[in-house]
Amino acid sequence: MTLPGDVAIPILGFGTWQATGNEGYEAVLYALQAGYRHIDTATMYGNEAGVGRALRDSGLTRGDVFITTKLPPNRFGRERETIEASLTALGTDHVDLWLIHWPPRDGDGLETWRRFVEIRNEGLARAIGVSNYSLGQLDALTEETGEMPALNQIEWAPSLYDARTLAEHRKRGVVLEGYSPFKNTDLKDPVLTRIAGAHGVTPAQVVIRWHIEHGIVVIPKSVTPERIDLNREVFGFTLTGSEIAEIDALAR
Repeated sequence: MTLPGDVAIPILGFGTWQATGNEGYEAVLYALQAGYRHIDTATMYGNEAGVGRALRDSGLTRGDVFITTKLPPNRFGRERETIEASLTALGTDHVDLWLIHWPPRDGDGLETWRRFVEIRNEGLARAIGVSNYSLGQLDALTEETGEMPALNQIEWAPSLYDARTLAEHRKRGVVLEGYSPFKNTDLKDPVLTRIAGAHGVTPAQVVIRWHIEHGIVVIPKSVTPERIDLNREVFGFTLTGSEIAEIDALAR
């Protein structure tokens, strides 16, 4: 997918929530060696240093890997301090995407968004966006600054599918990125198991492929090598239009 500024983001990424310590480091290193080129982390995950160490130990160059991190809610007003700490932990002079992790309880984070724009313009982040924002909050940021977030990362799965939400993001030119694809999915659902059987893949692979068919960036997470491999092996098959519609219909 392409973000503003001609920033390319791999449509399949590797999520790192709860992947901490040596286990997290090993999982990220394995993912990079397996071929993932998009790693999603966050300040509040407490694993940026491990992600940075895995990148260095992978032998890949910085330009080979797309790195996302996020500003936590308790750091509003401390944006520069936070991004500089993230860059130090990651061992890089920039991130590819920096997100406001959650909107503040009392508004839309307008002042923080203004600082995000400044920091992006200085080159510390190639692209900026938000996470867990509503459409109204996206519009509020844009109306005040003239700068639409490049991407909105929200919880997404077949059970949460909303055609209007997807269409409204596209209308605004905002890339939709889905997290926790399996948390909200019954991988034993007969629709998913039948479609998986027809393609000789797993239901989890069907869910990831469904995101890709919709043009939604997806960041499955696992610390198990076998699952890390399987989650990446989703480019050898495609879903039919009727199969996509059946999966869409699983929405609550």
